[in-house]
Parts: sequence; structure tokens; C-alpha cells
Amino acid sequence: MTQVLKNNFEKSFYNLILVLLLSSSGAWAQDIALPPDTTVVTNHTTTLKGVKISYTATTGTQPVWDENGKAVASLFYTYYKRSNAGTMADRPLLISFNGGPGSASVWMHVAYTGPKVLNIDEEGYPQQPYGVHENPNSVLDVADIVFVNPVNTGYSRPIRDEAKAAEPGKLKAMKEAERKRFFGINADIKYLADWINSFVARHNRWLSPKYLIGDSYGGTRVSGLALELQEKQWMYLNGVILVSPADYNYFNSDPAISSALNLPYFTAAAWHHKALPQELQQKDLLDILPESENYALDHLMPALARGGSLSMDEKKKVAEKMSYYSGLSVKSIMQNNLDVPTQFFWKDLLREKTGQTIGRLDSRYLGLDKSEAGDGPDYSAELTSWLHSFTPAINYYIREELKFKTDIKYNMFGPVRPWDERNNNTRDDLRKAMAENPYLNLLFQSGFYDGATTYFNAKYTMWQLDQSGKLQDRMSFKGYRSGHMMYLRKEDLKSANEDLREFIKRTRAHGKPAKILMLWKCR
Repeated sequence: MTQVLKNNFEKSFYNLILVLLLSSSGAWAQDIALPPDTTVVTNHTTTLKGVKISYTATTGTQPVWDENGKAVASLFYTYYKRSNAGTMADRPLLISFNGGPGSASVWMHVAYTGPKVLNIDEEGYPQQPYGVHENPNSVLDVADIVFVNPVNTGYSRPIRDEAKAAEPGKLKAMKEAERKRFFGINADIKYLADWINSFVARHNRWLSPKYLIGDSYGGTRVSGLALELQEKQWMYLNGVILVSPADYNYFNSDPAISSALNLPYFTAAAWHHKALPQELQQKDLLDILPESENYALDHLMPALARGGSLSMDEKKKVAEKMSYYSGLSVKSIMQNNLDVPTQFFWKDLLREKTGQTIGRLDSRYLGLDKSEAGDGPDYSAELTSWLHSFTPAINYYIREELKFKTDIKYNMFGPVRPWDERNNNTRDDLRKAMAENPYLNLLFQSGFYDGATTYFNAKYTMWQLDQSGKLQDRMSFKGYRSGHMMYLRKEDLKSANEDLREFIKRTRAHGKPAKILMLWKCR
């Protein structure tokens, strides 16, 4: 071989190797992405109420379409459908959301209504080995269920034109457009209603009785969705279930209302930790809560409304009664001018007793701060405990049992802030939806030890939703001896699912015309 041929051969050989290396590098360096429209279907069996049933689990993504029919996001969902359960017209559909905003649809999925629940002890504390097991209390026997993850939660993501995003200044503009489209009370409701319409059509569920269930901020979400579905999608519901609902109207109200409504929760948490006077402590929780509720409404609320005009003697009398019902000292209550912040309560209740803090979302949980001094806990004792068990459980379950595998991170909490809270009319939207739809019923479910969205706040929301009283017979409230996720406690998992099961059975129309229902309701 001549030197020239040899050089040309070596040059060609090295060029070929370089091309192969670059090609290989490109193959391994692909951006992580999910197809915007894909499904994985698996078959399962379980036993509910003593009956063995078969069901399919459809896990996948479905696009969010813009007004021009272009996919602008892809939502991850899990849909459970019981096999051989009769016609779609006779089979209810439960559409489930968690809250945050920014939380994945994980908590109710693997701890409340779904066919599998995570491994925890009977009071809801994490257990190793992590994982899931059969949920004998699931409502899958009476309703099919779809768990929906809003944008940036779970595996749900916006869809971007990556070529345009690489152009100078384009990515920032795209993110701002996404924020306006997805991340706000009203934007969230609008695109999710469109998505639900597509899901119902794809899965032939138009004839099914439909229910929305929302946990925490999900309560705000489903309240707005009820009217949006009726007025913009012409989709009418049989029921809305608000689990530990977050009512922003309450959060943004005057302290005379918001602070007074906290007292019954203080009573419940103090009773659990044996911090009340013996006269109250020796009674059952459900016997003392009505006392605290009545005092909050009839005495504390008017006192807080009077503010600085309240005499010192009157203020001290109120502080003494608050101390009686809360376990806090009269001194600390007076120092807060009767307006005791919840974070102070979490820090102060056990300060002199054990030096521990109590949990925000579930005040049965205990925390250990660096210092006993201060006005609030260093961390949320309950949330860190829950993430111990929920994160490995949902990642294992989706990948190994539902067979949906991806390198995308499952966002337990996703980047959705700042969240646009303007023009929040969801409470009145829900009232209007009920007025327009005689079939629509409400169920409120709350834990007595929830210090974030308290059970008495849920009752107050229910009362204020319909001040006329004409819709009250279509609303019901159920309380449980647990916290924000009351279903984590084994006894409440059973009773809460049974309450939900009974609600679904009771609110199906069974052939009764809406006109007759309306006339009957008005009598």
C-alpha cells in the first residue's frame, strides 16, 4: 500500500470512528421527555367488601389542547376501571385531585380511595420496608376512579417548542405564557375542565354519573370546576367531595373570623395531647367540641371584632376561657391580644410540658426544634414523616406494578409559584352550580387534628356557601379523629371510604327527573 493510500485509509477510518462516537453520544444524550399522548394498561384483581373484583389500570399521558388545537401540556393520570360492571350509564366516575397548589395526585391515590395503599402503621406513621398493599376499603367497587396530575406535578409537564426556546429571550417568554395559562386559580380550573371533557369523551363516560373529589387546595379546584364544567363544557355532576378543603375566602378574612374559627381545632389538638383541664380532658372529644364551637361563634368572634375597644377586664375573661379550651396559658393568649396564630400554638402547646412542637397538617405528630424558644416550629413534623413513605411507594408502584417507566422525576410537589389568587369566586361558583343543578350534592370530610385547613373552617365554609339555607339538605359534613389526610389512620380510612361509598350510592338519581327533585327539595 502506498503512503498516500495508507494516509487516506487511516483518515477515512478515524473519520468513521468519530462519526460513530458522535452518533452514540447523541443517542445517550437525548433530552428526557414523555410522549404527550400515551398509555400503559395492566390487569388486576382485588377483594372489596368481601367480593373479588377484576379491574384495569390505565396509566398514561393525555394532552392539554389550546384554542387552536395545539398540544400545550401533557397531564399524567391513572384510571381504574372495574371489569364487567355493567353499562357506563350505571357506573359512576370519580375524578380525583390533590391540592397544594403544586401537589401531585399521590396522597389520595395510594392512601385513600385507590385499590392499593402504602405501607404505614395503624396511626399513619411510616414503616419500612416501604411499598404498597391491597386497600380493602377502596371505593372501586362502586365507582371507577381517575387520578389527575395538574401541570408540573407527577409526570405532567408543559410542552415547548425546544428549537424556539433556544432562541435568545424566547424561553423566558414561554415560561411567562405557561404561568398565565396554567398557574392560577382560574387558569387552573379552565384548562382542567377542557382536559376532563377530552378524557370523558375518550373513555366513553358521558352517560356516567360524575363526581369530583378534591383534597386541600383541591377543594378550591373542584369548587370552581363544578361550575366551569356545567357552563363551559355542559357537563353536570352528581356530587363534589371536599376533603380538608382550603377556603381562601376564610384565609383572607378578618382575624375576628379566621382566628376565632381556630379555637375548636386548638381544643381538639390539646385534648389529644392531654393538655386540657381535667374537667374537659376526662370527656370524649366529640362531647367537648360543641362547647368550644359555640364559644368561638358566640363569644370569641364578637370579642375579636371589638379589638382595642374591649376593656382589660373583658379581655382577661376571654383569655381565661380561651385558655380553658386551648391548653395555652392566659399570659401567652393576652400577649397575642386574643388573636393566637396557629404557628404559635404548634410551638407553645407543649413548650412547658415536653418541649416538643406539634404538627401543622396533623397535630398528633411531634417535632424537635433546635430551641424551645420562638414563635413557630422549625419544620413540619408530619410532612417529613409522610414523605418518608409516600415518595418510595408511588415511584415503586407506578414503575413496577403499573409498568409505566420513565427517567422523568415524579414531582411530589412541582414548581407552580407564583400562583395567581386573584378573582377567587370558587365558593360562590359552587353555590351557583348547585342552584343550576338539582342533582348536585356536597360532602365535606375533615380531620379534627388538622391545623392547616381546620374542620371548623370546613363547617363555616359549608354554612357560608349557602346563606339562604335552601341548599343545606344537599350538604353533609363528616369529621374524623385524624389530621389533614384523615385517611392515614386505619380506622378513619375505613370510615371515610364508607362515608364516600354511601354518598355516591345516595346521590345517584336512579331515574328521578331533576324537576321532581327540585320541587321536592323546595318543600
